[in-house]
Amino acid sequence: MILDNNKILRICNRLSCQIIEESDQLDHIILVGIKEKGFEIAEIIKKQITLFSKKDIKLYPLKIQKDIDDKKIIFDYKIPKNCTVFIIDDVLNTGKTLFKSVNYFFNIGCENIKTIVLIDRDHKKYPVNVDIKGFSLSTNFEDIVKVISKDKKLKAVLV
Repeated sequence: MILDNNKILRICNRLSCQIIEESDQLDHIILVGIKEKGFEIAEIIKKQITLFSKKDIKLYPLKIQKDIDDKKIIFDYKIPKNCTVFIIDDVLNTGKTLFKSVNYFFNIGCENIKTIVLIDRDHKKYPVNVDIKGFSLSTNFEDIVKVISKDKKLKAVLV
């Protein structure tokens, strides 16, 4: 096991504080969690932010169909143009998912896009920058890192 539930919660607490700092000049915070595990991480982060900030916080799921070559994005929500969006995912592998997500929000007119990952594996193939990372992990490219949810508890494992 790489991270147990307690460590993940501590990391999410730290990520929440960093998001609050990054959004200091904003009226509200827009979080977008990449389904499935990225959204679960985003839910934890939202709960933590509400403990420290009185800002209006919106949380939206972003679904990416990974079974097709071009990774279709499903996002059925209207968000204001010229806003700041915090995109949250669980593990950064090649960066393709995060890259597609950033492009999507750029194309709909978001003024500022911040990327957040729980675990950064440092194996990017796509030109995407992680603004806030919870945990850096050096692995072999062939290794698979997964965040698993069981009984409302998360853990990160190497499979």
